[in-house]
Amino acid sequence: MIKKNQKGFTLIELLIVVAIIGILAAIAIPNLLTAMQRAKQKRSMADMRTIATAWEARATDVNKYTAAGAFLPSTTVAQATMDTMLAPTYMKALVKNDGWGNPFIYATDALGQTYSISSYGRDGTKGADPTATTTTTNFDCDIIYSQGQFLQYPEGVQQQ
Repeated sequence: MIKKNQKGFTLIELLIVVAIIGILAAIAIPNLLTAMQRAKQKRSMADMRTIATAWEARATDVNKYTAAGAFLPSTTVAQATMDTMLAPTYMKALVKNDGWGNPFIYATDALGQTYSISSYGRDGTKGADPTATTTTTNFDCDIIYSQGQFLQYPEGVQQQ
């Protein structure tokens, strides 16, 4: 028995609401995913600046970016070495991984006069070395910080 005063939504009304929610979700989810990747990049860049500031403070004290003869002939600095050089004197704890969970890569020249900190981005694989300061629009790009500036970094609208 159907009453004339019975209240509720019709099937058409419910389908329209579900369709509107689906359209909104289709717009919002890609933007959310992009925002999450951008946040990981910005976090990585901020961590790299923090590490560089501590590394430069240590270099001011010891007049080089390496421990005495620790890295010759290789230019890659081990995470454990960075941890003992910087923590706890120059920073409370060394940030070991970038926003995507990949380890930061530290390097210095053989004389200990220049340094670089790199993140290999979302994909965790090394890209081509830049020849000059460059921007990119790819989340998989390398982020490279050296001598107080970013040599390669994300900027602009990001490409998935």
